[in-house]
Amino acid sequence: MNEDEFNMQVRKFLKEVGVTSQREIEKAVREALEAGKLDPNGSVKASVLLKLEDLGVEHTVEHSIKLS
Repeated sequence: MNEDEFNMQVRKFLKEVGVTSQREIEKAVREALEAGKLDPNGSVKASVLLKLEDLGVEHTVEHSIKLS
């Protein structure tokens, strides 16, 4: 295995996940605030499930995102 190439591929994947996830979170929060469904001084619970199906790995990251 080429460690440098593997590292670059993992970083590329994580960058795509980060950018698209941030965009979706911002959109959902903005829409919920505009609809009055979310307290602007509250928080939003978020989680991400990472699956490596070929390896039988599942890893969940959970976090509360404060809005103010």
